[in-house]
Amino acid sequence: MSSILFCEEGGFIIAIKKVDKIKVEYEGKLEDGTVFDSSEKHGKPLEFEVGAKQVIKGFEEAVLGMEKGDEKEITLKPSEAYGDHNLELVKKVPKEHLPKDKELKTGMMLLMKLPNGAQIPAKIAEVSDKEVTLDLNHPLVGKTLVFKIKIADISS
Repeated sequence: MSSILFCEEGGFIIAIKKVDKIKVEYEGKLEDGTVFDSSEKHGKPLEFEVGAKQVIKGFEEAVLGMEKGDEKEITLKPSEAYGDHNLELVKKVPKEHLPKDKELKTGMMLLMKLPNGAQIPAKIAEVSDKEVTLDLNHPLVGKTLVFKIKIADISS
């Protein structure tokens, strides 16, 4: 349930708290200004339940206490976003287990299908005659992210 505050103008202000479902318009950029994602690109606001860990930690924490129509810009360190590079997510795979219909090159992105049916991106880190080194870390791991956010809607 949202916190409801009485404002001097005689209306009520609803501030976001955990378990609220919200819609957020956003633009995500790298430190150099490169836009990597936005709600405009998807044609609709991002919807999520605050506190359900459906978005990165720093983004979720940034919306707490905001109200419908509020806007702000936040900068998230890697620890508040996708974390630091994890060497355990770098795997060597025999070349024969990968698609044979295209030439595999360093830097190329592949979609890997998990046993549960989910797909995750994998970046080719190295290619040799017999094996390919895949980096399964999120593409934004280790990056500082800058978001412009605007609260479009709040519901309990």
